Amino acid sequence: MKVRQALTQARQLLETERVEDSVLEAELLLRTVLGVTRARLFLDFERELAPELETAYQRLVRRRLAGEPSAYITGRREFYGRDFLVTPDVLIPRPETEMLVEMALALCQEGNTRRIVDVGTGSGAIAVTLAAELPEDVVIYATDVSEAALAVAAGNAARHGVVERVRLLPGDMLRPLPEPVDLLLANLPYVKSAGVAGILKAEPALALDGGADGLEKFYRLCRELGAGLRPAGAALLEVGLGQARPVSRYLNELYPAAATRIHWDPAGIERVVELRRG
Repeated sequence: MKVRQALTQARQLLETERVEDSVLEAELLLRTVLGVTRARLFLDFERELAPELETAYQRLVRRRLAGEPSAYITGRREFYGRDFLVTPDVLIPRPETEMLVEMALALCQEGNTRRIVDVGTGSGAIAVTLAAELPEDVVIYATDVSEAALAVAAGNAARHGVVERVRLLPGDMLRPLPEPVDLLLANLPYVKSAGVAGILKAEPALALDGGADGLEKFYRLCRELGAGLRPAGAALLEVGLGQARPVSRYLNELYPAAATRIHWDPAGIERVVELRRG
């Protein structure tokens, strides 16, 4: 079987099961088997696949058809232009979370931000990206209750050469934080407990389950912000659909002297709640 034929067959199977972006998914899985770039794959369209490679490709396609995310199959996901390691121990980085990074970088340009914390870091995509983008004197703390997730984050810090810049701290929320910070970022679980079962089954429940209303962890973090942020500090919280206003109201109740603002993502969803203390 030729590369072109294998791709067509896989695409048709994925389309039948209504897998989104079936063409790109089929290409990604075959590129993983062959270890080639997308450009190289196109150049090799008429190449004959060795039987063992064809078998390996079919195995990956079956895993995708069974509902396993391609990021877990390949062990990779691109985020903010960088390639990150992912495993079933961490949530797969989402494109919408890049907005959180963009906003953090913009805030850092405004003032003297030297200490940052990424709460619930998971794969470390946010923390590692910030460390790679910001000056070397900026320290990034990254907390997570999952030791397995922190191991993945450590691998990504090493992969992108920022091991000395990202300080991984095991523990819940801000409890392991050694000092107040200038900027806090969090992309916490915000799916209602009742809806977790409907998410891709391979992703960890710990990274998805936000309690009965999806806001349980956000409310806990909001209560801890007072001690975790410096007097002129800021926080950026990524939230789910319909959650920005309740979180913003709660922050206003807790910190009436602070300013809060809601930011929309490109899809028109209220995605990030910003708090500024100073």
